Amino acid sequence: MQKWIYWFEELSKDFYDVVGKKCANLGELRRAGFPTPPGFALSVGAYEMFMKESGVIEEIRKVFASFEADPNDPADLPKWDKVGEEVRGLVESTKMPGNMEEIIARYYNELCDKTGMPDMSVSTRSAGPSSHPGQYESYLHVKGRDDVLQNVKKVWSSTFNQRSIVARARKNLPLEFDPIGVAVMKMVDAKSAGVMFTLNPINGDVSKIVLEANWGLGEGVVSGSTGVDEWMVDKVTFDIVKIKCQTKLTQFEFDPNIGKPAYVGVPLEKQNAPCLERQEVIRISEIGKEMEKYFGAAQDIEWAVDKDLPFPQNILILQTRPETTVSKREAKSVTESGTSGLDYATRLFSSGKK
Repeated sequence: MQKWIYWFEELSKDFYDVVGKKCANLGELRRAGFPTPPGFALSVGAYEMFMKESGVIEEIRKVFASFEADPNDPADLPKWDKVGEEVRGLVESTKMPGNMEEIIARYYNELCDKTGMPDMSVSTRSAGPSSHPGQYESYLHVKGRDDVLQNVKKVWSSTFNQRSIVARARKNLPLEFDPIGVAVMKMVDAKSAGVMFTLNPINGDVSKIVLEANWGLGEGVVSGSTGVDEWMVDKVTFDIVKIKCQTKLTQFEFDPNIGKPAYVGVPLEKQNAPCLERQEVIRISEIGKEMEKYFGAAQDIEWAVDKDLPFPQNILILQTRPETTVSKREAKSVTESGTSGLDYATRLFSSGKK
């Protein structure tokens, strides 16, 4: 049987088609010595094995065989929502075939042993062979064997959310099958988190690095749902050339009252305080420059600052991808655009057009 589960250390950028770009890049980063959380990856083949050997793909085909809706008609979107929910229910209620559950559980237990944290919280993140940012789903603060197994299936089932199946329908691709990889990685207990472009996202200035961050987990920044602090850093001297500290009323973090991450209020004393210290801004920027040099292209990077670790070990890279949207745009001056680079970055993330 072909191998379908890997420790990140076993992976590299040569594994894009095997485990998806996110997992392959995480493996490449760990092998190169960049600070990333430990974890393992399920291959695209694991999705295929689950769908086919469990028999659920035949049930999905039956659902879509009797389904009719126009993917280009906004009035039909509720139909796509409904059929997506039905198929997701089928996927998430189907037992994994053979010894798949036992193998995933063994890797999770070994990950807990490596970190010395029994029933450690992890994130289960989608990883497509090609980039579709925001199309599939990820789950945070997943804890314990049973939750890990169920949330792996939830990541797989996200290939049947409305956005995904409509996208396939518009391209005349099969609706019942869209293999992706899954990253299972140690959850970072983030003091703050955010994104970084290793160029200025408004005018393509490669001599600058731009950071955007908020308190708590980075999902609030990526979605554009929270206020953010912004920094622009000189890539040569690492001088901070621009700071914009905003009022931050909400943050995305684990809420013990409901047992999962949620948007919560920011304590009053932190609302107008910068969510990064100067040394953290500089170190994140240094890592970004090193990553850009390593990959040979400008990068779009997600990172977090772990509240449980000392500086500089507290700075961790969660994922990276080549920056593509900005680099393809014709360079314009900041004066002509009438907007800041970080405002543009926020729109990119909130619209999912990275």
